[in-house]
Amino acid sequence: MAIWFRHLLTDWFTVRRPEMKDVPFVLVASERNRMIIKAANPIAQAQGIYCGMSAADAKAVTNNLQVFDYLPAKETVLLRQLGLWCIRYTPIVAVDLPDGLILDISGCAHLWGGEHGYLKEIINKLRTSGYDARSAIADTVGLAWAIARYGKITPIIKTGTQVETLFDLPPAALRLESYTLQKLQKLGFTTIKSFIQLPRQVLRRRFGEPFLLKLAQALGLENEQIVALVPPVPYTERVPCLEPVKTVKAIEIAIQKLLEGVCIRLQSEGKGLRKGTLKCYRIDGKMTKVSISTNRGSYSVSHLFKLFELQISKIEPALGIDLFLLEATKVEDIDLVQEKLWTGKPGLHDTALAELLDKLAGKIGANAISRYLPAEHYWPERSIKQASDLEEVPSTKWRIDRPRPLRLLKRPEPVDVMALLPDYPPKVFTYKGKRHTVEKADGPERIEREWWRDKGEHRDYYAVEDTQGQRYWLFRSGHYDAAPQWYLHGFFA
Repeated sequence: MAIWFRHLLTDWFTVRRPEMKDVPFVLVASERNRMIIKAANPIAQAQGIYCGMSAADAKAVTNNLQVFDYLPAKETVLLRQLGLWCIRYTPIVAVDLPDGLILDISGCAHLWGGEHGYLKEIINKLRTSGYDARSAIADTVGLAWAIARYGKITPIIKTGTQVETLFDLPPAALRLESYTLQKLQKLGFTTIKSFIQLPRQVLRRRFGEPFLLKLAQALGLENEQIVALVPPVPYTERVPCLEPVKTVKAIEIAIQKLLEGVCIRLQSEGKGLRKGTLKCYRIDGKMTKVSISTNRGSYSVSHLFKLFELQISKIEPALGIDLFLLEATKVEDIDLVQEKLWTGKPGLHDTALAELLDKLAGKIGANAISRYLPAEHYWPERSIKQASDLEEVPSTKWRIDRPRPLRLLKRPEPVDVMALLPDYPPKVFTYKGKRHTVEKADGPERIEREWWRDKGEHRDYYAVEDTQGQRYWLFRSGHYDAAPQWYLHGFFA
C-alpha cells in the first residue's frame, strides 16, 4: 500500500494554525538570494502559485498571499511520525520521501474486513487528522506508488493486472528522473503503453539501465526492498496485583514501584521523563489514566512521585484495580551533573525552578505557565514568541532602547481618542466605556509594517499615563486625517 500526502507541509501547518484553512499561503526558503516557494496550500495553487516559484512573483499573482518560513527537513520528521502512527495497521512501514509512505500489508487487511475496509480505515483517519491523503494497494511498490498519484479508476489493483493497469498512466508514474521524462516527452511517449512493448535493447540504449529497473519493479519482475521504520522502545513498567486494590495508599505504593523501575532505566541511558501516563486497569474491564509533564527531563523518583500524587484524586478505582502500567510517552536527553549544593543564582538552569514549575503545572495546568523570548521583528505582534521549554535560547536580545508594555494584547483594541492638534498625543481616550484623561505622554514612535510579509498602514505609538497613574500603549494607524483610527495595544506595569 502506497500513501501519498498531496500537501504534506501545508496540511501540517494548517493543523497547527486552523485560522489559515481558508487563506492562501506558502512556505519559502532562501536560495541564491531569492525567496523560493517550497510548499503552497491548495488555495494558493488554485490561484496559479506553484513550488519553485519566487515569492515576489507569487505576490504579484495574488494580493492576499501569506508567506511563512520553510523548516528544512520537516518532511522527513513528519513522514516518520506518520509512519510510526501507521504501525498500528502493519509492522512494516517505510518512509518514501518527499511526500509518501509505503506499507507492506501482507496478512493484515483481513483484520479490517478486506483491502477495501483496510484502505478506507487508514485514509479516513488521516483525512480526519487534517491530511489530504491518497492511497493505493497493488502487488508491487512501484504500481501502488503510481496508482496513488496518477490512478483515476480504482485504488485497489487486482493481482496479475500490472501491465494493463500501467498502460494509460504517464511515464512519470514510473518514478523516473526528470531528464529521462524530458527525453520521453520529446520522443512523443505520453503514456507507458506507447513504449512498454518496445524491445529491452532499444529502451536500454535510449534511456539506460535505471529506466528498465523502474519498469521491471512496477511490473513485479524485479524485487524492491524497503527500509522499515524501527519504532522506539517504549519506557514502560507494569505492576500486576494479586488482589484488586482501591485505596489511595495501595495506588501510591504501585506508583512508587513503577517509577523506580522506569527511572533506573532512564538514568542509565542519560534520559529524563518529560511526559508520563499512568494507566489503571480495573476488574470491570475499564481503564482510567492520568498524565503528568515536566519542564525539563527528570529521572528523580521523588519529584515525579509528587507530580503523580497530585493526580491520584482523579483515579476512580471502582471495584478495584488489578494492573498498573506506567509509560514515559516523551523523554529527552539530559546532562548528568554532579550532585552538590549550588551557590549563587543559576537562574533557568536551577533544577529547583523546574521542579517548582512542574508542581504548579500539576495544580493549575501546564497551559497557565508560559515563557517568552524575543523574536527578530519590529512589528510588535511578531516581536515575541513562546518558548517551548526552559532550555530554549533566544536568537536575539530584548529591545531596551524603547519602552515596551509588560502585557501586550494579542490584537489591538480600538479606542475613542481626543487630541488637541494633529500629530499630538491623546488628551483623552475611552476604553471599554471608561474615560481616561492623559496626564503624561511620550512619543510618537513610528513602527513601519514589514512590507515583505503583509501590506497596510504604519503605526505611531504613544506611551501615556492617565490621572490614576496607569500607563498604556496607544497608537494611531496611518497618517493623521479627518478621522484617524486609534488602538490600545498594551499595558505597562
